[in-house]
Amino acid sequence: MSEIPPSRPVAGVFWMLVTGFCFVTVTALVKYLGPRVPAPEQAFLRYLMGLVFLLPMARTLLNAGLTGRQWRLFGLRGLLHGGGVMLWFFAMTSIPIAEVTAMNYLSPVYVTIGAMLFLGEKLAARRLAAVGMALVGAAIILRPGFREISPGHVAMLITAVVFGGSYLLGKVLADESDPVVVVAMLSLVVTVVLAPVAATVWVAPTLAELGVLFGVAFFATAGHYTMTLAFRAAPVTVTQPVTFLQLVWATALGAAVFAEPVDIWVVAGGGLILASVTFITWREAVVRRREITPASLATKV
Repeated sequence: MSEIPPSRPVAGVFWMLVTGFCFVTVTALVKYLGPRVPAPEQAFLRYLMGLVFLLPMARTLLNAGLTGRQWRLFGLRGLLHGGGVMLWFFAMTSIPIAEVTAMNYLSPVYVTIGAMLFLGEKLAARRLAAVGMALVGAAIILRPGFREISPGHVAMLITAVVFGGSYLLGKVLADESDPVVVVAMLSLVVTVVLAPVAATVWVAPTLAELGVLFGVAFFATAGHYTMTLAFRAAPVTVTQPVTFLQLVWATALGAAVFAEPVDIWVVAGGGLILASVTFITWREAVVRRREITPASLATKV
């Protein structure tokens, strides 16, 4: 029996702080790029240039020996994730960074609901209450009836749902495939899915825009890697609360760099959603069930 590595909470918190920095940098770069390059094209170029980071995985992928069922699941996951990525890029150019970040926290909540509906996961009353609390947090952010809900908000609501579906499929595939294959296949399939959509709206990008999108691919890849280091160093229950700082950084960045007003309701709603996700994660750790709910950063682009 393999030994469980010792918990290193300081290292876990450090790597999660680095993860938050990487993902906030991703959002800042996409916001800086703006809407001149259409969202589907931005998403496609991000994944196309990100393929360079998959080269070390090539041998493992070629020897994977995937079954027909696995190919279908990878294809469905790529369709869901590709759609979510396009909507995320659109939202980033439409609504403030802080709102995108706060609403992105909803994905693990939808995963919890999906696990109950499709994977047979039983939800106790306290976990149902936590899900309800997260939905209240979303309502605080959106405040329907008190302000206009823009297409960017609708895009983020749908993004959280489809990213949740992508994660559920990823969990199913990770139980029967090498994790390296799961990661590589997602990038490959999403690139293929996005290509024809990007072609229909193609605008020739400048060298500067290509440089920004390569930066997006680099920091997104680095963020997923450092997040893995954080989870390896310490339990999710230790690293999860640190993710709230990403919302703080996104709010400060939006105000300082993009002149976006600080909305205390967004911070409050995002905090409520993250508190819900943290509670759900803690409950799963307490009852020692197979982990289903991902950390709030696990479904980032």
